[in-house]
Amino acid sequence: MNKAELISAVQRELGGKVSRAAAERAVNAVLSAIRQGVKTGAPVQITGFGTFRLAKLPARMGRHPRTGEPIPIRATKTVRFSPGRRFKLSL
Repeated sequence: MNKAELISAVQRELGGKVSRAAAERAVNAVLSAIRQGVKTGAPVQITGFGTFRLAKLPARMGRHPRTGEPIPIRATKTVRFSPGRRFKLSL
């Protein structure tokens, strides 16, 4: 499912009274809130769905795939998602 399909699903779930533009604003608002919450470093927990949290990956040494030469890979940040129990049970 891509973002356009998610917007359509939200619009269907909310009924025929909601326009596609309103459904898109709702999806964008939720995604923005999750992004801002994770950016602060605090986990974003949605009960019954899961938790988004910031993870820091340490610097490490990698290898150039063609030459095999060692190359440094700098430290970076990423987002981890842990599904909630109800979400896992619904699969």
